[in-house]
Amino acid sequence: MKSGISKVVVASLTVMALAPSFAAAQSLGNIENLLKAIGRLVSLATPIVVGLALLAFFWGLVKYIFSAGEDDAKKEGIRLMIGGVIAIFVIVSLVGIVRFIGNAVGVGQGGSLDIPKVGN
Repeated sequence: MKSGISKVVVASLTVMALAPSFAAAQSLGNIENLLKAIGRLVSLATPIVVGLALLAFFWGLVKYIFSAGEDDAKKEGIRLMIGGVIAIFVIVSLVGIVRFIGNAVGVGQGGSLDIPKVGN
């Protein structure tokens, strides 16, 4: 009980300490720069991760083809191929969902990021 109360007290003191900086923030330049940097990293990492998933799939295919009588190697190849297909599906699905939601909400993809600002 004591540790739960102390966590709440520490969290509330942290929020109170940061509240003036949030209230005085007329310009969200740092947050905008951070979001743009994260967006660039994600857009750079997506093709790399898809390529790694394809590599895993084809490595599993090679292991499966070249394991003539070894059942363990065939199972490992099948496991790698299934993992690669699942990874490709998840990555492409997430990219598609993000683009769909972005288009539905009206957020442009790859363009400038418009963040609402307080004041003028």
